[in-house]
Amino acid sequence: MTDFPSHDLTTAPEASRPLLEASQKAFGRLPGLHKVMAESPQHLEGYQVLHRLFQETAFDAEELTVVWQTINVEHACHYCVPAHTGIAKMMKVDDAITAALRDETPLPSAKLEALRSFTLQVLRQRGEIRPEQLAAFFEAGYGHRAVLDVILGLAQKTMSNYVNHLAQTPLDDFAKPFAWERASTPLVA
Repeated sequence: MTDFPSHDLTTAPEASRPLLEASQKAFGRLPGLHKVMAESPQHLEGYQVLHRLFQETAFDAEELTVVWQTINVEHACHYCVPAHTGIAKMMKVDDAITAALRDETPLPSAKLEALRSFTLQVLRQRGEIRPEQLAAFFEAGYGHRAVLDVILGLAQKTMSNYVNHLAQTPLDDFAKPFAWERASTPLVA
């Protein structure tokens, strides 16, 4: 595998430096993912914008976590599953939700399970959702905005998951206690 550069504030391309400074301020550290993304200022900025916009959707902390972790687990992202486990703890998401997402076991509520199922369907079916799948998502209490917001989350996580696969991004210290490997067969959507 080709070694990807991992930048800091002194080695990053000039246009990436303010973006890394924003990451440092937001997270209190430079996430390894951002250090790798900094090689392309446009990629890092795009990722940061999508991350901010996804957090501004109508999804609550549990729902954000369900979308993020469903995608991370499906992509088997060694970096993002542990990172979002730590983020879920900071967001005060119930550990039972996090465990169910990481272990691919049923979630504690039918509505969250419907969100996970729909997210998997969008991902696996490349957006080719059947009418009955969309109807089931709506029956669970979600609407058209949620459909679009799931796609927004998918765009954000695809950027990070693919970068982490290619760059083999090392885990950040805060995420090391949450290291993860897929232990089961993927869920059927």
